[in-house]
Order: sequence, then structure tokens, then C-alpha cells
Amino acid sequence: MRLTTKGRFAVTAMIDLALRSSCGPVTLAAISERQNISLSYLEQLFGKLRRAELVDSIRGPGGGYCLAREIADVSVADIIMAVDEPIDATQCGGKENCLEDRQCMTHELWSSLNATIYQFLASVTLGELVEQQRQKMESSCNDTKVILDKRPAAAV
Repeated sequence: MRLTTKGRFAVTAMIDLALRSSCGPVTLAAISERQNISLSYLEQLFGKLRRAELVDSIRGPGGGYCLAREIADVSVADIIMAVDEPIDATQCGGKENCLEDRQCMTHELWSSLNATIYQFLASVTLGELVEQQRQKMESSCNDTKVILDKRPAAAV
């Protein structure tokens, strides 16, 4: 399988959007800044995500993007497939012509790997990834609070 930056960035951007969507539409410029992803690249990805009906766009002042579905109903596979990211470990792109006119000896192995990867990505929801990030953020905040609470009292 060849998962490129297109798929990785799409998943990352969707997590960022989901984490902040309760506050209203999220701009791509804000996601770009937080995630260090090119704004023009995000525009291309979100065009595809919108066509796949994973996000909605809101125009005008205060506009941006919001989720089109509940986070529990969006899988990582949905996101990756929406941005045209192939999940294919075969050399032939699934056409079964690895050796010009016939399958190679390992075609079935790579086809099975494709199915396993797809099943795994389809089993992971955006909701699960968002919850993991929230827990990390809470843990980080709690660690900072513990450090601050353990500082010696200032001399009076």
C-alpha cells in the first residue's frame, strides 16, 4: 500500500476540523496554520472531501468548513478514498496483468493485504481519532497543572 501525504493530510485536517467544529465553521487557513499544511493543498483536498459529502462549506464572513456527517459515521477509509488515495499494494493496480498478460505469483498475497488494510481503515472512525486527541490534550493539560502545582511557594 502506498499511503502518501494526500491521505495523511486529509485525515489530519479532518481530525482538526472535527475537534473545532462545535465552535462553528473552521477556515482552511486556521487548519493550515495549526497543522503546517499548505493552504492551496488543503483547498484541493477539501474540494474532494466536499464532493464526497464528508464536509460542507459555508461561504461569506464567518464561513469555512464543517462536517457533513457525524464523526462516528466517517471512517478513515472514507476520508482516504475521498481524496483518491489508492489502497493498493499490487504492481498492476488490481488489473491482474502484473506480468504483461497474467498475474504474478504474489498477486493474491498483495490483493489480500489490500483487503486487510481497507478493512482496518474502515473500522477506525473519525470519532475514535478525535477522542484520542482529546485525551492527549487533557493529559497534556493535567501534566502542566501537576508541574505548576508542585512549584515551591513564593517567599513572602
